Amino acid sequence: MYFIYSSPEPNQHKRYIKLSELAKKYTVVIIVLAVFISLGIRLYDLQIKSQSEYGMKSEKNSIRKIIESPPRGLMYDRNGVLLVDNEPSYVLTIIPKKFDRNNLPEIASLIEESPEDISAMLDEQTGTNRFNPLRIKRDISFKVVSFIEENRDRLIGVDYQVESMRKYRSSIRGSHIFGYTREISQTQLSRDTGGYYQQGDVVGQTALEKFYEVKLRGNKGVKLASVDVNGKILGPYNEEKNDIKAINGADLHLTIDVELQGYAERLLGGRRGAIVAVDPRNGEVLCLVSKPDFDLSIFSGAGKDKELTQVFNDPNNPLFNRVIQTRYPPGSTWKMMMGAAGVGSGKITTTSTIACGGSYTFGNRTFGDHGAYGNISLARALEVSANVYFYKLGVMVGIDDYNKFGKEFGFGLKTGIDLPNETKGLLPSREYFDKVYGEGKWGQGLLVSLGIGQGELGVSPIQLVCYTAAIAMDGMYHQPHLVRKIKNPTNNFEETPDYYKRQINLPKSLFETLRRGMYLVVNGGGTAKNIRSSQYVLAGKTGTAQTTKANNHSWFVGFAPYNDPQIAVCVLGENQGWGNEFAAPLAAAIMIRYLSNNSSDVYEEMKSGEVVQD
Repeated sequence: MYFIYSSPEPNQHKRYIKLSELAKKYTVVIIVLAVFISLGIRLYDLQIKSQSEYGMKSEKNSIRKIIESPPRGLMYDRNGVLLVDNEPSYVLTIIPKKFDRNNLPEIASLIEESPEDISAMLDEQTGTNRFNPLRIKRDISFKVVSFIEENRDRLIGVDYQVESMRKYRSSIRGSHIFGYTREISQTQLSRDTGGYYQQGDVVGQTALEKFYEVKLRGNKGVKLASVDVNGKILGPYNEEKNDIKAINGADLHLTIDVELQGYAERLLGGRRGAIVAVDPRNGEVLCLVSKPDFDLSIFSGAGKDKELTQVFNDPNNPLFNRVIQTRYPPGSTWKMMMGAAGVGSGKITTTSTIACGGSYTFGNRTFGDHGAYGNISLARALEVSANVYFYKLGVMVGIDDYNKFGKEFGFGLKTGIDLPNETKGLLPSREYFDKVYGEGKWGQGLLVSLGIGQGELGVSPIQLVCYTAAIAMDGMYHQPHLVRKIKNPTNNFEETPDYYKRQINLPKSLFETLRRGMYLVVNGGGTAKNIRSSQYVLAGKTGTAQTTKANNHSWFVGFAPYNDPQIAVCVLGENQGWGNEFAAPLAAAIMIRYLSNNSSDVYEEMKSGEVVQD
């Protein structure tokens, strides 16, 4: 097949040339039009569309955002008595970006702070923080406030705010219940992943103030104010329509009985130790005292550096909460636990007997007792606090069941009380001894001392009072707690915290026997017969924890009334001697005080009597 090519005619070629030139002209016109359209759109954007946006930015330059910290929630006792309140306080602030450093010496002298410290605070502010008011000093006097007002035009960037600070309305100390607040530290600030806090904010540092910080602090507000070129506030911006109102912190309604708390504080006085009482029916803490303690008011306001230094450097460590952080051997208060382990493991029954001849020899060591009682049952062994009975029972039970049933009663575990930094104590186990002494390199002789609450065993008063309450209630163990209800009147928020309870899986007959033994300790021929009461039937157990460096620690746990338990108590007296000598009279006085609706004071008559070893 052949193709024949023929060239276009001359006239046709000329038409092609004309069309090409026309296309080029149109292309140039289109490009020019596109450029003008683009410039027109940009001009419209700058003159019309962006006018409102730039106007808003200009307006913002004359608006100051003020963060409002709401008042912290209040605290009330179980009967509605106000315990922890707030009162207004003035705070001096400086906006770093606006502040004239030439005024630094004057401001430092005015508030009695060093210029170097203030300068360092200002230098720490970077980025947008330089434009925000920085809290320099709290609780400034009205004289300082007046000076700022009179010299506002000259002291650019210097201002004050009104905030609240804690005010303690009751005569009780409550140091380890309420806790204290303080300015947030840099470490705490770095851990604030939510970005809620700013430098200068006040946060709860200990006890309830810390545990319920999120509830107590409330939610910050934002207030917009119109200011002039010198930063002087002219008034609210946009009639406060853009403001975000702060929400006050929620109030805590506590389980504490303020009258009983004050009584317990007075009883313990200046002696080192702890008192804690709970309602065994629900775990509500009725009083909680740890000594030495401290005056919470020194953490409110300013000018108390000397007192703060004394508290933080005190060798007696008044910040240490002995109710939840102490880890001492419980002495003979542990003997009900050993009875429970013996019955629970099947090694004894509630009626079986063990021979108590006045001493017990294990290996090449003899362990003494304070009497010879013959063949006795569990209840009788508790009544006379027979050491030999529990020496033998410790060896019979063995370390595994010792640990198992100890945990049933909450030892070696945190109780879950709503306070920070609780210890779980020390409950020895096979793994523990293998770690300390080497696998299989420890002997059964360790169980002899453990049987009477000595040796490598450490408990806290809060653990002991919960254990006592569980015995009083046939094995029902309640989580101890200090807060009954959380309520915020500002937004009608109300919450009742959910606390756990659990039944200890041991026979009811066991708990009846343990309670009978505790009854005989007080009302029979036992080690606490000096606290027998004609008003109420008390039950309990003395304990004495031996120490190597000083006098023994005095313990007592108890409950009352015997047939209708309404209060359980634990008392610890550090280096105060035998259980019935110090702790038992205090515990009896606490129980009777509460049951008498805070009208009876029997301590003086209870503390007299024969000292009995346990």
